[in-house]
Amino acid sequence: MSEIKDYGEDIQELFLRFLVTDADVFVRVNSIVEPYMFNRKYRDAVAFLKDHAGKYASIPTLEQLEAVNGLKLKPVEDVHESHMNWFMDEFETFCRHKALEKAILDSTDLLEQHDYGSVENLIKEASAIGLVSDFGIEYYENPKERLQWIKDQAGGISTGWKKFDQKLFGGLNRGELTVFAGGSGAGKSLFLQNLGVNWSQAGLNTVYLTLELSEQLTSMRVDAMVSEYATRDVMKNMDDVHLKVMMKGKGAGKFRIKQMSNGINSNDLRSFIREYEIQTGIKVDCLLVDYLDLMMPISGKVSPSDLFIKDKYVSEELRNLAVELNILLVTASQLNRGAVEEIEFDHSHIAGGISKIQTADNVIGIFTSNAMRERGRYQIQFMKTRSSSGVGSKVDLKFNPETLRIEDLDDEDEGYDTMQTSTLVAGLQRSSAIRTEESEPETQSIDATKLQGLALRDLLKKK
Repeated sequence: MSEIKDYGEDIQELFLRFLVTDADVFVRVNSIVEPYMFNRKYRDAVAFLKDHAGKYASIPTLEQLEAVNGLKLKPVEDVHESHMNWFMDEFETFCRHKALEKAILDSTDLLEQHDYGSVENLIKEASAIGLVSDFGIEYYENPKERLQWIKDQAGGISTGWKKFDQKLFGGLNRGELTVFAGGSGAGKSLFLQNLGVNWSQAGLNTVYLTLELSEQLTSMRVDAMVSEYATRDVMKNMDDVHLKVMMKGKGAGKFRIKQMSNGINSNDLRSFIREYEIQTGIKVDCLLVDYLDLMMPISGKVSPSDLFIKDKYVSEELRNLAVELNILLVTASQLNRGAVEEIEFDHSHIAGGISKIQTADNVIGIFTSNAMRERGRYQIQFMKTRSSSGVGSKVDLKFNPETLRIEDLDDEDEGYDTMQTSTLVAGLQRSSAIRTEESEPETQSIDATKLQGLALRDLLKKK
């Protein structure tokens, strides 16, 4: 933050003279200027200026200003472009610094109440004061350049899973919030840990923040994934694991694993990331937070028991953090008990309600069962994607229960799965046909897809 300047009475009068000289200038700065920013001598004049402009869509004359406020002002004459540029830059700084002064003074009572979230919001709002400089895209100007930018940005970061990326037009994007949702024991942490391995191996600097598992246990899981030793054999082969991890680390991005306490908020994450970047000189590309439900919003006034409000604030703050830091932010969330035995997920299965769905850019359900794990399979379901058409589709992934590694299915694996599904569907269709023939004529056959779902659900329950 730049040093706060002392704008004396003379320069404030000059600013006011600029404001009354040109109506177009006043319109440009009207959104950021407030009477309190000026010394008492000029406050009423600024208030009158803004009020008159709002009522009559014009600035008052110098005579009107003198009659109402007793101020004798001269217009700024012979205003060159350089003079105007100086005024716009300097006046923007003036307004921001005065807003910061007010925010600091207003924070005194809030600090005594330990309402640090409100203090931060005041400072953040004051710091954000400024004139509009980004006017968006001129659609008809250089379409190729615009399309190239979209091509380069869309799906900017691969997950490491080919079919997963295909559903997202290439992968996930910086400035986005992605939530993996699954029931208790569904493997949410394993998914996030596998993503961390994939991204670090791709050369991206990745931070994994665990709010549940210890750093040691998390690291040992990653040891199994990277070394390809079964988790039970990692300790037996420490020397070999050491060599493999060191070899895989050559040319890889940084992979920081840190345990943080339950109840942290996005400010804690921001502080950690900034301090980490300052101390190490490493720019973070990807942040994995395990997991959202264990966090609290910045405001201490939100009750932890009010899941809808709590998770709404936390989700919004996490997404804002992703945008602010220009990172890819991924977290996990719990599915409610009603989703445990389901083979299709929808928004109602998300613990805490739809607030997370509305905020997140991508929401991906993790589905597993004992039967699927025995076959070495995990399935993900795209519940929401902001930048693709993959909503409702599913992707099967291969899971190694020994090394905890999640990978793409081989062609042979996909062929085997397709054959099994086809056989099951055919059997269901035959069964449906038999039952239809044996039933009364008016009874319609049950949809094969529905039967497939019912049969799978029964199978999973048995397992």
